[in-house]
Amino acid sequence: MSRADMQKDPDQVAGMFDATAKRYDLLNSLLSGGNDRLWRIHMQRAVAPKPGERILDVAAGTGASSAPMAKAGALVTALDISHGMLEEGRRRHPDIEFVQGSAEELPFDGDTFDAVTISFGLRNVQQPRAALSEFHRVLKPGGRLVVCEFSQPPVNVVRKSYELYLRTVLPGLAKAASSNPEAYRYLVESIASWPDQQALSQWIRTAGFIRVAHRNLTLGVVALHRGRKPSEQTAAMRLARHAQPEEQGS
Repeated sequence: MSRADMQKDPDQVAGMFDATAKRYDLLNSLLSGGNDRLWRIHMQRAVAPKPGERILDVAAGTGASSAPMAKAGALVTALDISHGMLEEGRRRHPDIEFVQGSAEELPFDGDTFDAVTISFGLRNVQQPRAALSEFHRVLKPGGRLVVCEFSQPPVNVVRKSYELYLRTVLPGLAKAASSNPEAYRYLVESIASWPDQQALSQWIRTAGFIRVAHRNLTLGVVALHRGRKPSEQTAAMRLARHAQPEEQGS
């Protein structure tokens, strides 16, 4: 299934993950050389979940990223488009609420969550900028966004080595270990076509977030992006600052 053929059609993306659900986390650990665990630790620290907070984990899959936040006492809602992933997640983590839904049309009211997170899922969304706007909508004023996603290593020699790994090593490992190696061919194509850190940061700002920043992990193979939904006071001040003065009558 090539990127051109699939074009991130939601039904086909869901079907692809349905087929890999049971071994998804194991394969991720294998193909990332165990770095997936390290990335989740950094993600957890960036979210900094607190007891009683409501957190939405989008593209949560089997709940690998949701479970540590729930263990910290947060009330986590794990959302995914794949029925197979959700079923596996419910089996592994019966204490977490799993909901089927699209990142582009979240089935929640506005101003609901203290934090929204998404790990390695924004790249699979057909309209990622629409998803970012939805994340902004469902966050409470002052709420925080954390996005962990594959990115572009800024150092040329690292980038070239990484591209070589994606083209040659990863497909071979996926073919040997996975019953659905086509899904990992899609993975390679989707990473290659994904924007760099600066472009994604600009998408996040355009969606309405402030205090946008990113941190490279594993030499920039992955980037951790953060942003805040403006508080009501900050939003009012920004609106007043940009309001045009009324014309004075003669």
